[in-house]
Amino acid sequence: IPPPPQELAGQELNVEFVSMLAQAQRAIATNGIDRFVGNLGVISKAKPEVLDKFDADNWADQYSDMLGLSPELIGNLSILHPPFLLGLLAGGAVIYWFTGASMNAVTTGAYYAVEFIKKNIKLEGVIKASVEDSKKVVEICTKFAQKGMINLFLAIFFSTLAFAFLDSYFFIGYLVSIALFGLYQAIFMANAGGAWDNAKKVVETELNAKGTELHDATIVGDTVGDPFKDTSSVALNPIIKFTTLFGLLAIELAIKLSVDQKPLVLGLAVLFFVLSMVYVTRSFYSMRIKVDAH
Repeated sequence: IPPPPQELAGQELNVEFVSMLAQAQRAIATNGIDRFVGNLGVISKAKPEVLDKFDADNWADQYSDMLGLSPELIGNLSILHPPFLLGLLAGGAVIYWFTGASMNAVTTGAYYAVEFIKKNIKLEGVIKASVEDSKKVVEICTKFAQKGMINLFLAIFFSTLAFAFLDSYFFIGYLVSIALFGLYQAIFMANAGGAWDNAKKVVETELNAKGTELHDATIVGDTVGDPFKDTSSVALNPIIKFTTLFGLLAIELAIKLSVDQKPLVLGLAVLFFVLSMVYVTRSFYSMRIKVDAH
C-alpha cells in the first residue's frame, strides 16, 4: 500500500478490500458452505446421525467471518432476542397507527367541507357552484390535509430518532417491520379501496340500480375506499423511504455518540419518544370533529 498523502499523514486509516475479486472470492466461499449445509439437511432426513458431524457454533463463526459480520450480530437478529422482537412489534404498530391517523385526517376534512356546502352553497336550480365557494371548499380540505400531515410527519420523525437512539437491534427490527408491514398494508388498502370503488361502478352501470339500498351500500363503501386507495396506501411509500433513509443516518450518529456518551443517547431517546407521542396524540385528538360545530 503506498504511503498516505500529506493531508492524511498521522491520521488513522481503515482500509477495506472491496474489489470485485475479493467479493467474488467471498461469494464462492459462502456458496460452498450453503451447498454443504443444504446437502447435509437432505441426507439427514434418511440418516439423522449425520448431523453429529455438523458444528453449528463453528459454522456461525466461519460464515459470519466470510461475510464480514460479527457472529453476535447474526445471533441477535432473531425473534428470540427481545430488543429485535420489540422492534418488529413497534414497526407494525407505527404502520397501523399511520393508516388510521391519515384516514382520520381525511374524514375530518371531508366532514367540514360537507358542512360548509350544506350551510353556504345552494345548488337547487344551479348548474355548478360559484368560483368563490369552490375555492373555499378546496381551502377547507387543504387546511385539514396539511394539519394532519404535519402531525403525522413529526410523529414519524421523532419516533425514528427515538428508536435509533434507544437500541441498534431494536431499530433493525423496527426498520424490517416498517418495510414488511408497510408493503403489505399498502397493497391491502389499495386493493380494498379499488374493490369498493369498482363495486359502486358495477351497481351503477351494469346493474342499473341507482337509488336502491344496494347502491346506498356501495356509496358507503366507496366513501371508505377512496381514502384507502388514494390517501393511506400511497402515503405509506414515502413513509417507508423516509424512515429507512433517515433512520440509517440517525443510527450512525447514535452509535458514534454511545461510545463515550451513553447516558446522553438514552436521554435523547426518551426526549424524542415523548415528542413523538405528543404528535401521535395530536394526530387523533386535534383532528376530531367538534360536536358543537353544528
